[in-house]
Amino acid sequence: MTDEKMTYLSQEKFDSLTKELADIKNEVIPAIAKKIDMAKQMGDLSENAEYHAAREEMAWAQSRAKEINHILDNSEIVSKEKKSSDFVSIGSKIEVKINGQVREYTIVGAQEADPLARKISNESPLGEAFMGKKKGDKVDVHVPSGIQTYTIISIN
Repeated sequence: MTDEKMTYLSQEKFDSLTKELADIKNEVIPAIAKKIDMAKQMGDLSENAEYHAAREEMAWAQSRAKEINHILDNSEIVSKEKKSSDFVSIGSKIEVKINGQVREYTIVGAQEADPLARKISNESPLGEAFMGKKKGDKVDVHVPSGIQTYTIISIN
């Protein structure tokens, strides 16, 4: 482990990234290598569009593999068993009240954030404000239009 910032992942996301990495190493990169070899056989590489496209594809695949390796090497799996429902933590599903409306959010690591699905990163301003809070707490969040106050109704 390096001094890198820790990435928090669910077991599902960890497994998904592990599978993606295996697919890239075992299927994608070998297939691109074949494309490069075939393109080399076409002759002059300076004007060979297939060769250059395959090289770009290879660079992307290798870059993605390196990125996934980095994420996995600097990650911690958030266990459902470790999670307390007394305080908001990564993996918590919370209900909050704001301006008379009830909203539900799931606090996740940055790699799993999906605001449209109401999965917010623990590193986002909203997620960071909720972390460590308990049921009944009022949480002030600074937004461009001012300060919004959320009340935590439940934590699961």
